[in-house]
Order: sequence, then C-alpha cells, then structure tokens
Amino acid sequence: MKDIRIAAAQFEPQDNDVQYNLGRIEALTQQAVDQGTEIVSFHECCIQGYTFLMTLSRNELLDLAEPVPDGPSVKRLIEMSGDFGVPIAAGLVERDGDRMFNTYAVVSPDGFVTKHRKLHAFISDHIDSGDTFTTFELCGCPFGILICYDNNLPENVRITAMMGAEIIFMPHVTCGMESTMPGRGKIDKALWDNRDRDPVALRQEFLGPKGRGWLMRWLPTRVYENGVYGIYTNPIGVDHDTIKNGNAMIMDPFGEILVESSALEDDVVVGLCTADKIDMSSGHRYLRARRPELYQKLVDPLPDDWEAGTNPGWKKDDGA
Repeated sequence: MKDIRIAAAQFEPQDNDVQYNLGRIEALTQQAVDQGTEIVSFHECCIQGYTFLMTLSRNELLDLAEPVPDGPSVKRLIEMSGDFGVPIAAGLVERDGDRMFNTYAVVSPDGFVTKHRKLHAFISDHIDSGDTFTTFELCGCPFGILICYDNNLPENVRITAMMGAEIIFMPHVTCGMESTMPGRGKIDKALWDNRDRDPVALRQEFLGPKGRGWLMRWLPTRVYENGVYGIYTNPIGVDHDTIKNGNAMIMDPFGEILVESSALEDDVVVGLCTADKIDMSSGHRYLRARRPELYQKLVDPLPDDWEAGTNPGWKKDDGA
C-alpha cells in the first residue's frame, strides 16, 4: 500500500429519508475533502437507515431497497464522488430481483468500484446474508470490507487479510443495545435530547460499557491480530428506538487509534494510514506463523446440540 488519508464519518440518519441522508453524506464529504482526505467512508445502511428495518414487512423492504450499482442512490454517490474528486463508501439495502441484502457500496469519480454483502445479516428475516469476501484495489491500496457483525467473527477479518487487504472498511450500526452483559443496555434518549445542557452525562454513557467501552474489548484486537488498518464508522444519535454513540475512528495495525470523533453530533475525522506500519506489525508476522494443518476444527460442522445462526443478542421487533 501507499500512504493515504482516509475519512471516517458519523451522522444521525433519518429513517427512510434517502434524500436527507444523501444530503448529510454530501456535506460531510465536503468537510472531509477540506481536511485533505483521499477517501470518505460512512456507516452501515446509512442511505435508508438501519434499525427500523426490523419493523418492516417484506413488501415494505422491497419498496425501499435499490439495485446496486444501477439504483438512484449509488448513481448519486457517483455524481458526488465526481464533484469532490474522491471515492465514497456508504451502506444501503440492495434489491437483486426478489432478494435483498445489507450492502456496502464503493464508488469513485470513474464510477462504481465494488460492493460487499453483509455475511451475517440479522436485522430482518427478509434480508439475506452474502456469501463472498470482498477485497479490491483503490487509490493504490488493497482494501477489504466487513459490515458490523462480520467483524465479530475473527475468521472473517483473518480471511480478508489473507486475501490481501491491508485496510478494511468496518461500517457499523452498534452500541446502546439490550444485552445480558454487565453494564450494557440502551442509552436513555433523554440524555441525547439534553446533550447541550449536560454533555458530560451523555458522554459518560457513550464512553462506558454501553458504547465505546464494549467496542474496545474486541475491535482493536481484530486489526492488531491481522496487521491491518480498520476504518470504523457508526451513526450518532437517534436510530429508531436506540441511541448510537458515533465514535467514528481509524485504528492502525498495532490496534492503536489514530483519530477518533468525540463529537456529540455529525462529524468526520481524517487519519493518515502509512505503509510502514503493516510490515512492522505483530499481526503481519502472525499471518505467516499459521499452521493450517492444525485447523480442521475451524471448518468442522457445529455440534448437534448447537443451534447455528446469527444471533444479535437482543430481541427484534419483526415486521409482518
């Protein structure tokens, strides 16, 4: 890879308001370009909204889903990319015939680059999981994409790194969810509504186990153990019946945070990813220390008494 400046954005999306959300993408791309970025990335399903999808019927989902790359939103992203002169990466619900996917699209001033379909979709039973890992070249660098839950499984990040990715887009909609873990749970909307008068109380929730504290248990480990850069994006503010904490950040191959947003509002941070850290990282060495002949258990079927499937750990409000 070459040295490259990348932006990670956060914003408060409006459910099923594509034009509003595209407007925020445009404004934040402008901010990122003003800070010298060469690529801008946004969160999972940021174009249509995310958590509210669990309340929609199949027909309602089909109505809001769009083809990729030939749908109107991706075409608009390509126009923006041309206007600003930088690639843009953003998430949406994709429609492919009668099937739907949680998809992350990457475009450049030259047009559509690639897409990744979430491997572990769970927000709606009507949305299928993808079955392909995604790596690609952009701006002289090898990239990969893993969406939210995809990053929870170490195998997914490891395989993406072994396929050559040195920078991985990690778009999320996470934190502030019900959980059996100590200290976790939803964030009180009253704290968000009162953030101007009492930002400390909200920030304590955002930084604690309901938000960043939980994320720091595992996400930096994914980049450290594989010697890659991680570009983490997440919404800020109201997302259906939850409050999200933002904390858009860029992590280096040592698991250190290069840049991170602490803003309690829409924001974008830009970090310089340098090539020298890849070869120096522990994860780069770990990839070469693997002993595949010992790993058959990783691909064995699950035990008979285990139930297979992607479980978010909280109850969904399923659509009809």
